[in-house]
Amino acid sequence: MDVQGTVADGFEPVRDAFVKNFAHGGERGAAVTVHRHGRKVVDLWGGVADADGESRDGARPWAEDTAQIVRSATKGVAAAVPLLLHQRGQLDLDAPVGTYWPEFKAHGKERVLVRHLLSHRAGVPALDRSLTPAEAADGESGPAAVAAQAPAWEPGSAHGYHAQTYSWLLGELVRRVTGRTMGRWVAEEVARPLGLADSLWIGLPEDVAARGRVGRIADVTAPEAPAGPGLKLRPKRSVTDAWSDPGSLTRRAFAAIDPLPDENDPGYRAAELPASNGIATARALSRCYASLIGEVEDGVRLFAPATLTLARTEESAGPDRVLVVGTRFGLGYMLHGPACPLLSPGSFGHPGRGGSLAFADPESGIAFGYVTNGMQRNVTADPRAQGLIRALRTALAA
Repeated sequence: MDVQGTVADGFEPVRDAFVKNFAHGGERGAAVTVHRHGRKVVDLWGGVADADGESRDGARPWAEDTAQIVRSATKGVAAAVPLLLHQRGQLDLDAPVGTYWPEFKAHGKERVLVRHLLSHRAGVPALDRSLTPAEAADGESGPAAVAAQAPAWEPGSAHGYHAQTYSWLLGELVRRVTGRTMGRWVAEEVARPLGLADSLWIGLPEDVAARGRVGRIADVTAPEAPAGPGLKLRPKRSVTDAWSDPGSLTRRAFAAIDPLPDENDPGYRAAELPASNGIATARALSRCYASLIGEVEDGVRLFAPATLTLARTEESAGPDRVLVVGTRFGLGYMLHGPACPLLSPGSFGHPGRGGSLAFADPESGIAFGYVTNGMQRNVTADPRAQGLIRALRTALAA
């Protein structure tokens, strides 16, 4: 495999692990970027951008600027928005969601706080009726559905991964507070200041979509039903049962959009679904997370220290009513733990089903972004990403 890019002295183990993913991990096309103290120390890419992933004549090579749909890794980018609104004094994390979105109060949800949305404690991970892909993307049906939905548990009393409904919960909250959609807010207040206007999107702009087939946007392999949180775990029988039972909260949460959208469809890519359809380069994800924990190369920083503390302070821990295994969440971010191993206990970030991962580790100054179009059957602990993390840990310890 012709892997391209650079690594700083001492970070060669990450390159070795990246190459190994192609040789033994079933990688198709991918990129990984690492920043340390705001400076890029790893920047690698390789493989092909076509869905079948074969290195054949005519295949699109993965290029330096290839972007990729990152599924639930989008949640980590989206989570920065309400935290930045709070940092600016525009959003109270302890206020009821109904303060900003009155229709959301229905069926006892008047007790749902803004922080409950971010920590997966709102109690609305599934819908009584799944939305079609067109409904999910229209900007109205999703918010109306979650506002009308009765909670599956007493809000705030437990947590369960809001796999799809997170899109409409956060997206509508941001729209009510700011008058802007989530995609527009990210474009104007996150991507633009960070110099990522052409490499990070929630809702792919039409002009970029028109260029997608000539190399900018990698195709995604056919969506697979998730097999469980991670291939590194030994799931209990209850986990297996939950994923195989169509009536379980687990399956219903992931089937809030049914059938699964075609992720290569231009209409889906143009939609603004903060839970699932962000498109980014590995560089963009790493740079974005680097700006959450400190200044990047040109002096930009997004999170104040107090906001960083909020992001990674544990809000939810223990048995997850959707993923079944134990999970840990801060405000909008997954925290290091068995279901989502990151670099260290202080790390925070978000994986995407099938492979992508982005996180930051304030103690070491590390920010990490990994994207792939070789989607595999896992939710939170992709073995390729885990191999890169282990190599990074080795490099830092040397």
